[in-house]
Amino acid sequence: MLAPLNTLCRVPKTSRRSITLEPRVNLEQVLQARLQQRRDQSLYRQRITTAGPQQTVLRSQGRDYLCFTSNDYLGLANHPQLIAAMQSAAQTYGVGSGASHLVCGHSEAHAELELALAKHTGRSRAVLFSSGYMANVGVLGALLDKTDGVFEDRLNHASLLDGGLLSGARLQRYRHNDAEDLQQRLRKSKARHKLVATDSVFSMDGDIAPLSQLAQVCQAENAWLMLDDAHGLGVLGPQGAGAAVAVGLNEEQAPIYMGTLGKALGCYGAFVAGSDTLVEAMVQFARSYIYTTAIPPAVAAASLAALNLLHTEAWRQAHLQQLISLFRGYAQAMDLPLMDSPTAIQPLMIGDANRALQVSQALQDMGILVTAIRPPTVPANSARLRITLTAGHSQTQVEQLLEALGKLQQQGLLSP
Repeated sequence: MLAPLNTLCRVPKTSRRSITLEPRVNLEQVLQARLQQRRDQSLYRQRITTAGPQQTVLRSQGRDYLCFTSNDYLGLANHPQLIAAMQSAAQTYGVGSGASHLVCGHSEAHAELELALAKHTGRSRAVLFSSGYMANVGVLGALLDKTDGVFEDRLNHASLLDGGLLSGARLQRYRHNDAEDLQQRLRKSKARHKLVATDSVFSMDGDIAPLSQLAQVCQAENAWLMLDDAHGLGVLGPQGAGAAVAVGLNEEQAPIYMGTLGKALGCYGAFVAGSDTLVEAMVQFARSYIYTTAIPPAVAAASLAALNLLHTEAWRQAHLQQLISLFRGYAQAMDLPLMDSPTAIQPLMIGDANRALQVSQALQDMGILVTAIRPPTVPANSARLRITLTAGHSQTQVEQLLEALGKLQQQGLLSP
């Protein structure tokens, strides 16, 4: 027979004690305080909503702006051949992939693109990821654990740094582009496996890593070299084959190569290329590959069309290089605070975050979009204007930007 309910719920006198309730934590108040701190530090970010395709002139809130802030380095994002390829593939495959690659989301379009990417970058095999961030996190998580060491350039992209932390390996950050500092750290390390990860082109500085030196250090110290070529693929090397091909690093010297499809190729997604063994390991062990839906087949088809254009419209690379030389020549003659970059990323160092915002807003008032990059994206007191040039720009448009910068310089907003 069950005991009466009131006896079951009765708390013995000996166990009764006063309970002190903690103050209730209000989520809205906590977040509002954090957001206000960002505003007070001139670090608050806001989105610009555009109407129409990505191109050199963007329309936002009923006004046209000359855009120098996009990563569409070759001007392919609105190319008619990419649009046609995407439309045709949508007719064939529909819109969504429906599942992850390992379930039923891997289409013939995905397979064809992987083969083409491997050939284009001089690697044995490639595997698609949904974004560069997911690719970097996936690679490092699949290859490393707490017994290993990962060594990263201090200015690496956040996705590489986050991937290193999430892998559980001991993360060390060596001085920017300093192969000697890297070698000293590798020699002192007792890690089971050692992996060196670097951007090839640094996204906020525009400079290029000393890839040949890094590869030599890795060979000497028995470390694996991983390249994040998000801002090099399509721009560097013959027919845009990327930074590794540009300096002659083969699959053994740079065994882990990551590239993205959403910058110079004008599409979306990313890939990892290397040996057949490496890529198969990604398929089997990279959680950000296994547990996510494949990119739409139509996007893969558009990316394949973009790869073909690297061969048939090679003038785009040449034109971009001409614009880079033009901009740097005039900017140096004007004594603008230009950072040392040979690539499409041409930052102007401002320093103070609030002043960087003021300069960006002043340019916007003149009808020119240039993003102010501030901490935590870059180190404290190194806020900058991140100017990006594309093959879609004309010489006249670059001269228009330089003229606007000259006016701001006369107003004292830009100083070397």
